[in-house]
Amino acid sequence: MSVTIVVPVKDGARWLPELLAALDRQEIDSEVEILVVDSGSADGSATIARKHGARLIEISPADFGHGRTRNLAAERSSGEVIVFLTHDAVPEGDRWLAELVRPLDASARVGMSFGPHLPRSGTSPMIARELVEFFAGFSPRGETRIDEAIDDAPPRSGFFSNVNSAVLRTCWEEVRFRDVPYSEDQAFARDAMAAGWRKAYAPRAAVVHAHDYPFTRFMRRYFDEYRGLREAAGHVATVRPRAIARDVARQVRSDIRYIRAQERSPQDRLAWSARSLRHHGGRALFAALGSRADRLPPALVRRLSLEGTAAPATRSPARIRRPPERPPYRYVRSYLTAPQAPLAAPSPHDADREHLHFAWVIPPYRRGSGGHMTIFTIARLLEERGHSCSIWVHDPGRTSAGIAAVAHRELVEHFAPLRAGVFDDFSDWHGADVAFATGWQTAYPLWRLGDCKLKAYFVQDYEPDFYGASAERLWAERTYEMGYPCVAASRWLAELLRDRYGARADEFELGVDLDTYRSRDVPRRDDTVVFYARPSTPRRATDMGFLALDELVRRRPGTRVVVFGDTKKPPVPFRHDFRGVMDADSLADLYNEATAGLVISLTNYSRMPKEMMACGLPVVDVRHPSVVSAFGGDEQVIELADVDFMSIADRLDALLDDPARRGDLATRARHFVSGMTWDAATDQIEGSVRRWLVEGWEAVRSGAQSRSASVEAARR
Repeated sequence: MSVTIVVPVKDGARWLPELLAALDRQEIDSEVEILVVDSGSADGSATIARKHGARLIEISPADFGHGRTRNLAAERSSGEVIVFLTHDAVPEGDRWLAELVRPLDASARVGMSFGPHLPRSGTSPMIARELVEFFAGFSPRGETRIDEAIDDAPPRSGFFSNVNSAVLRTCWEEVRFRDVPYSEDQAFARDAMAAGWRKAYAPRAAVVHAHDYPFTRFMRRYFDEYRGLREAAGHVATVRPRAIARDVARQVRSDIRYIRAQERSPQDRLAWSARSLRHHGGRALFAALGSRADRLPPALVRRLSLEGTAAPATRSPARIRRPPERPPYRYVRSYLTAPQAPLAAPSPHDADREHLHFAWVIPPYRRGSGGHMTIFTIARLLEERGHSCSIWVHDPGRTSAGIAAVAHRELVEHFAPLRAGVFDDFSDWHGADVAFATGWQTAYPLWRLGDCKLKAYFVQDYEPDFYGASAERLWAERTYEMGYPCVAASRWLAELLRDRYGARADEFELGVDLDTYRSRDVPRRDDTVVFYARPSTPRRATDMGFLALDELVRRRPGTRVVVFGDTKKPPVPFRHDFRGVMDADSLADLYNEATAGLVISLTNYSRMPKEMMACGLPVVDVRHPSVVSAFGGDEQVIELADVDFMSIADRLDALLDDPARRGDLATRARHFVSGMTWDAATDQIEGSVRRWLVEGWEAVRSGAQSRSASVEAARR
């Protein structure tokens, strides 16, 4: 497996040359990349990294975060395994790397490993002794240890350390690090193990590393560490005086035994014993304070924190939903009680202008969202044509607080290389030629936004069907009656909007990236079904698909099932290969390897079948009106099952039995999608927008002429 070694650095010149030299000595039969992330070093660390030949990423100190920066480095890395070191952790021996990555095994779900820390010479006895004893406790016999679950009993149960760790890329992609001030590594281990990954301890993969600070700095660091542990793992240090006294006494006695074993002088033993008492007593106090930082005055927290911050540690938006700052549907009230902000005055030249500004009002996004990928793909192609765009994230529940600070980078790296600015509220709204609502929740704030020549609705699905009988369903339906012209992502959807709601609706055809999704030099198997499974998206009927696949595997025990599309491994009874959220290139390889693809669409059809077809993969979907409108009902390019798990299993079973049928479907399907590009979709959308701009001017001109005629008639 290829390996990327990530070393975050801030003023690390003291140990960085020794660390890099130790990496050069590693004996391992793998391609190794060294990636140094420097956050504003003033001691020449960046120069050292460059001279050594390491890849260097430079970020500002303000952008550094223990989890955030490691996520950034992992995103920029190329290795199948990502190894994390700190700049003062020097590998011990030339087999360190081989031993650290040896336990990792994706098939066995061993997704992360870590090794021990050895004290440097001269390290204070209480730190050196704790390091040696702590890591020895993981594996007293020196054997590799595999943990499958976290026992909440401290101290070793959930321990994981990015001072000296390795993570499979597939594991990191599924979980990622939380953006917390400290303990991002232990939070990662808990999150990964909750998702079904296992953790390894590699006792022969040691680094020389120890933090030995002055007393005050040590205490402030402990405050921050226990503050982070509270956020990452819910750990709260005790405040019971007797328990604290017993623990401090035990620690001091252990330190004294360690000092005696080093044959120090009586004066040294006495001095270190006093320091040990102060150290462990102070740590108990600052651990208790750090665990309760949320109860302390902000000014006191700033004084106690080594980081100097008063804000509580925060988890990443993907793992915590903060209480909303206001009722989450308050924006609906503005539509029901206030008039629409008027459109900007039209001009006869609006539709002819070469370059327009498009504003996209969108819901919060996360990696893997197909709807957001479609929006950002269209926006990218508009930018390539010379238009400009801006992205406005409407997040009334504050699930993505502070999104503007990180959203543009995440957008570029996970979706599309846009130049567009990203905004997380409308206080900076600067208008647009065309402003698009992109989901029912975003149609309401658009109602009150001014300085637009055109307000339109980018409709990718029939969103009322996302809900049962509820206020949300009613509010979603009402958006189709708000008067916005719609561009709808299928003929079925456009007809539904016109027939049921009287909306102006043009259709566009979901495109395919034919440079990515194409035939590749990958051997195709005859036993593999891939299933796009998103339990978090009910309209994809994931449970029905699992029932069908369970039946298929019962009939054909040798069938290989590959499941992808969501971050958590599903609890299904049949054996399967779980791939999580995959990038486009990996998906294209999978589609070229597989025998058949299963996608279930209970509202508008998915873009996934077209991408499978472009790779020559026969597809099974259900006979829903949207699917029939997109692919036809004659089954020339797709297999259509009844909306029933047994019918789906029957269709898959028949396909696996019939190589000739699979070949015919693949040939016709490739031809079917060959002209369905995203450029063609963008042509359709831009054409609708320019026509609507013309209609807007003509309506104003017609109204002015009518008023003029009325005035003239009155005069006569």
